Amino acid sequence: MLEFRSVRKQYENGTVAVQELSMSAETGTITVLVGPSGCGKTTLMRMVNRMIEPSSGAVLVDGTDVREFDAARLRRGIGYVIQQAGLFPHRTVLDNVATVPLLSGCRRREARTRAAELLDRVGLPADLGRRYPAQLSGGQQQRVGVARALAADPPVLLMDEPFSAVDPVVRAGLQDELLRLQEELGKTVLFVTHDIDEAIKLGEKVAVLRQGGHLAQYAEPDALLAEPADDFVTSFVGRDRGYRRLSFRDSRRLRPEATDTVHIGDTSADVPSRAGWVLVLDAHRRPRGWLPPEAAVDGQLTEDQLVAGGSLHVEGTSLRGALDSALSAPSGLGVVVDGDGGYVGVVTARQVLDLIEEHRSSVTAEGVAP
Repeated sequence: MLEFRSVRKQYENGTVAVQELSMSAETGTITVLVGPSGCGKTTLMRMVNRMIEPSSGAVLVDGTDVREFDAARLRRGIGYVIQQAGLFPHRTVLDNVATVPLLSGCRRREARTRAAELLDRVGLPADLGRRYPAQLSGGQQQRVGVARALAADPPVLLMDEPFSAVDPVVRAGLQDELLRLQEELGKTVLFVTHDIDEAIKLGEKVAVLRQGGHLAQYAEPDALLAEPADDFVTSFVGRDRGYRRLSFRDSRRLRPEATDTVHIGDTSADVPSRAGWVLVLDAHRRPRGWLPPEAAVDGQLTEDQLVAGGSLHVEGTSLRGALDSALSAPSGLGVVVDGDGGYVGVVTARQVLDLIEEHRSSVTAEGVAP
């Protein structure tokens, strides 16, 4: 467990970065520090590995004050991931990942074997190990950074806005990868971000900091969205917090319905006569797009004849994803797929809203705030 006890950081010029802050991050969980620039979240995180020393108070790892550890040894035992990975440009990817095991006394062959295993674990092919960081994409570099941080099998992992420098699509993939790794490894992760959506997606608990290093609220994401502590937290989590809360409502009670479908390569004779939209699937029954009402099919159906679909909803995941799929689809029908991306059925926004209202009515009847 990580524990901050009345931690304060004041610099020589009088600036207070962290103000008498106390909180605990439970073992094996992801705790997210979120807030505007200059609120002290990175300062707080860097106190854990003694890159910054507190002016007063104490930071403890499993009940021991970090000041009792040798600073260099402490840092080698704590994983650290930063923006743009911070890789050594003159070393290959494999040697970058092997750095900490080598510093900890591992033999070179053992360290490189461990590095190769970690590259596989973070979803990178083995042949990338021979390349240099400049030869990788931004997303690949960040995966290497995560692999390097895990190389010494640290119990604690510090992540300072590690995904902020990549595009939204890559960022979402890296977030999913972190959640997958956490499910496998169960590290104690302290994650810094300024993005409330990222905080809500990743954090099992979220600490919202305000300017001057004050802890405004510390709660589970759903509770944070349901009951913001004050006007600052309310404004920071956003006016659409009701929509964000749908991320914590599963969609298992949704019942996808069938809709007309055809396949890429079908001819006009295979396309049903219709007044509505038709969903087009590939040979593996994965959705590829929509055929608009009354659209003519000349010869075989090809992808360039389709209207792009909206987002896909994986069955059983959050109601937020289900509603988004329906709202973003040109047909108004959200496409539901299984874990392999295969077509299951469609849902409407009305179905999702009815399920939300049903949930609200049930919890209100039990005397619980919805």
